[in-house]
Amino acid sequence: MATKIQDSTYNLPLQETILHNNNKARALELVVLSLLVSLLVYRVAYFKDQDQFLPWFLAFLCESWFTFNWILSIFVKWNQCTTTTYPERLLKRVSESEFPAVDVFVTTADPILEPCIITMNTVLSLLAVDYPTDKLALYLSDDGCSPLTFYSLVETTKFARLWVPFCKKYNVQVRAPFRYFNSTSTPLDNDSFEFQQEWKKIKKEYGDLYKKIEVAGQRPFPCDRESDFGVFSGVHRSNHPTIIKVISENKEGTPNDLPHVIYISREKSPKHHHHYKAGAMNVLARVSGVMTNAPLMLNVDCDMYANNPQVFLHAMCMVFGFKNEDNIAFFQFPQAFYDGLKDDPFGNQLAHLYYVINGIASIQGTVYAGSNCFHRRKVIYGSSPNDRLKSDIMSNEDLHKVFGKSVELRESAARILSESNSKNENRNRPSNLIDAAVRVASSSYEYGTSWGTQVGWLYGSATEDLLTGIDIHGRGWRSAITSPDPLAFLGCAPSTYPSSLTQQKRWTMGLFEILFTDKNPLLLTIKGNLWFRQALAYFSFCLWAVYSVFELCYASLPAYCIITGSHFLPKINERAFLIFMGVFVIYSFYNFWECIRLGVSLRMWWNLQRMGRVNSMTAGLFGFLSVMSKLICLSNTVFEVTQKEHKSNDGDNDDDNDNGNVVRFTYDKSPMIVPGVVILLINMAALVNGMSRLLKTGYSENWLGVLELGLGEMFCSVGWLLCFSEFLKGLFRNGKYGIPSSTIWKSGALAWLFVQFCRRSSQLY
Repeated sequence: MATKIQDSTYNLPLQETILHNNNKARALELVVLSLLVSLLVYRVAYFKDQDQFLPWFLAFLCESWFTFNWILSIFVKWNQCTTTTYPERLLKRVSESEFPAVDVFVTTADPILEPCIITMNTVLSLLAVDYPTDKLALYLSDDGCSPLTFYSLVETTKFARLWVPFCKKYNVQVRAPFRYFNSTSTPLDNDSFEFQQEWKKIKKEYGDLYKKIEVAGQRPFPCDRESDFGVFSGVHRSNHPTIIKVISENKEGTPNDLPHVIYISREKSPKHHHHYKAGAMNVLARVSGVMTNAPLMLNVDCDMYANNPQVFLHAMCMVFGFKNEDNIAFFQFPQAFYDGLKDDPFGNQLAHLYYVINGIASIQGTVYAGSNCFHRRKVIYGSSPNDRLKSDIMSNEDLHKVFGKSVELRESAARILSESNSKNENRNRPSNLIDAAVRVASSSYEYGTSWGTQVGWLYGSATEDLLTGIDIHGRGWRSAITSPDPLAFLGCAPSTYPSSLTQQKRWTMGLFEILFTDKNPLLLTIKGNLWFRQALAYFSFCLWAVYSVFELCYASLPAYCIITGSHFLPKINERAFLIFMGVFVIYSFYNFWECIRLGVSLRMWWNLQRMGRVNSMTAGLFGFLSVMSKLICLSNTVFEVTQKEHKSNDGDNDDDNDNGNVVRFTYDKSPMIVPGVVILLINMAALVNGMSRLLKTGYSENWLGVLELGLGEMFCSVGWLLCFSEFLKGLFRNGKYGIPSSTIWKSGALAWLFVQFCRRSSQLY
């Protein structure tokens, strides 16, 4: 009987892809689509009856765009699926000796915007995962070339020799110390005396580590030329040689030792373009290829700590679980956030994308989201499914053209592409290969090679992740995503409005840039192996920036019509008004129903709706303008690092969070705020104009006259005021909570010009 049970367990899948019933959502989506199409038919049919064609024509253009985007959304979300993994079955079926080696990449760019203590907690959580340590190597890429980051990594590695055994001995579930040792955590009375003593010891050691890093960051760092920090003497973050330091080295036959820990700061020179994060990732791929050459690579942002200690085992379930494993290029875990602001006031946690991601997962696979992703190294090296070209067909000369002049890198690439070291046996000691690694990290190494164009992370977009993912899918690969419980990784979302705007702008700008590269999803559908529906999904993401232009235009129409006395909506006594009401009501219900299924609160739903509009017309618009300026050679796009904030170790709340319940918006002098203030001001001016006209009308004597005043447009203006209510509050607040006076004056001038334009237009008719 025991044998039969064991056999039945052995036959159970390591992962399952579950299809979900999506009929109700499809029905609502088709109802909204039919109403949108009816609206466009109405626009065309009554176009010739309009006295002022401009608002009617602009409304038609905007609504055509919204209909097009809705069609894309339907295609993407038509099918829904999720993948579940079973690590407990994996451990019974696959020996640890069969697990592939993994090179872990952690990237950071600025010790101020990305505090070192956050990065070090991410490092500690990854060093402590449940996976054979002799099969792991952790590489920290420091694009800021900061001695503070290096010092923090050295001290963190010392602490890790206590932290990692403690976590594994007592099966600690949260392996980032700043989350484990929060202000309220204490060992339980029923815990063993030994555990309580070790817990107190480890907490004290972490407190000492925290203080060391905090104190070191508060004063200039001494770079004694005789010490390990001498290499940082006289360097500038944008002009310095390559620095590679092996902090810790795993010894063969000692599975309880730490994994390899390696610090990298790639060479930088004003003479060479460094391609931001994509360039750093390619250096990591080359350096790790020379030093450890693991067949799998995990890349993690510096603020995304491993929240689930079995995250590597969940990934191995997908590595070993898919029947045709060679077709799965990468395994993505979703981005989620800890200590998120209550009800997501800035709308930057993107909870509403849950069904979009599940829809894409049912096509060719999820998108590459830039972090929390396991890659097959051979795929990053340019391999295609069932492609055996690499060791048999590619000559040494071809390898030289693709991977560069490093003999060590070419040899390691040939082994990976031919899968001759898939288990990565007989790994070399990284400390013996530093010279070779330094050569491939030079700023000029990529010239004359295929790095950034055919292999590695691709250049040409601020969102190098999506660009690289499109290329991978365009070669015919598939991908997979799973969301274990507890969540695999947790990060910190922007906690201030300016940092949220910066992040949103970078996303929209980078996605829009992709349309002007040879990785345009529609081109890859025609010339490559990108599935048509997958191309539509990518296309919908890339058009986020364009959406902002139409949304800004549509938000201006109510004010224009009220001031000029024209209409873009049917009057409330016309039957066509029901079409517009139907779109608004059913679309709002559809979005609310989606959020309710995710357990989202009513306030969070409202924040997602209003901030979706606000962010589109502010950060999205500037992302669009940045790319257009680049295309006409007026300026170059700039990669802006999003600021990460870390609470003090005692767990005190920030002043901006009033007892964790109310978050007040803060503002700076960023021009991205200007369009939002302009929309607010012109709709306020329009409402004043409309109310003054309404008060002059006799209600009882001339009800039809009241209906002629454009009440639909006035309701729309009120709606925009509600969306920009935080901007309205900012007009009357002081300090960091108030919109700067310079921004108000600029916005006021633009709003005045708009009102004058409306008045001139009304005089023409």
